[in-house]
Amino acid sequence: MCKDCGCGLPGEEPGGVSGHSHQHSHEHAHSHEHAHEHSHNHTHDHEHPHGPGEHHGHEHSHSHTHPHSHPHRDQQKPDEELRRTVQVRQSILSKNDRLAERNRGFFRARGLLVLNVLSSPGSGKTTFLRETVKALGEKLKTGLVVGDLATDNDAQRLRASGAPVVQITTGTMCHLEADMVARAVKGLPLDGLGLLIIENVGNLVCPASYDLGEDLRIVLFSVTEGEDKPLKYPPMFQAADVVILSKIDLAQACDFSREQALESIRRAAPKAKLFETSAKTGQGMAAWRDYLIEQQQRKRAADPLAL
Repeated sequence: MCKDCGCGLPGEEPGGVSGHSHQHSHEHAHSHEHAHEHSHNHTHDHEHPHGPGEHHGHEHSHSHTHPHSHPHRDQQKPDEELRRTVQVRQSILSKNDRLAERNRGFFRARGLLVLNVLSSPGSGKTTFLRETVKALGEKLKTGLVVGDLATDNDAQRLRASGAPVVQITTGTMCHLEADMVARAVKGLPLDGLGLLIIENVGNLVCPASYDLGEDLRIVLFSVTEGEDKPLKYPPMFQAADVVILSKIDLAQACDFSREQALESIRRAAPKAKLFETSAKTGQGMAAWRDYLIEQQQRKRAADPLAL
């Protein structure tokens, strides 16, 4: 379940990896009881007609005290509810972080450079990744894990690059989590691979909170989305190691201001490395390719015992 939007709630359609279904089970036991002691004292007098012309007065006094307990769900105090919310969020992230570290250790042992690529829908992410794999060719063999709520359309497009691809269908989940990636990677032929690219679900909100065990977080946005995209989604861009400005061949047609966009990036992601690219024309792709090769070589050099 997502800590931000609550997607993937129990009972929703489970996700699957490469045709193999997997379920996420969340069990919650809640017991809320409280006891009330009620005391009622009633004194009232009234008249009852008992016959023609006959009346008499009655005075009834009832005094009773009875304790009882019953469950409740919706009458929690605000501070109790807040504590529960914080605890649940911490639990979700702490479990994911542990699994992400396990992934990171596995990737390190294999000598894999791992990218977590994020963007909003329609930014050109899949085309950009397909052209990235083609540009790398034999210089850096690549495998891909692709996350989508439904269909394997992106995975099919990426297979056209010749690289091995594993699809994760998340169902109602708006992001990938570390355990999903761990399962998906088992379906990749890792021998000989130097680069693993994880194409996350198209979303600039929830995926920002989830570490997958990656080395680099790549955030991509296109000129068609507007210059202020980084300012609208600051957590995502603040977490970025690299920002890719895509579809720059359409900048003029979109009346896109490069200067405003660069200012937005500098404000939201001042430490991120920037690449301006067009997967269609190839502009900027060579510099991006060389950067990935350099990063993978650095990782190998840092751990010469990697497989």
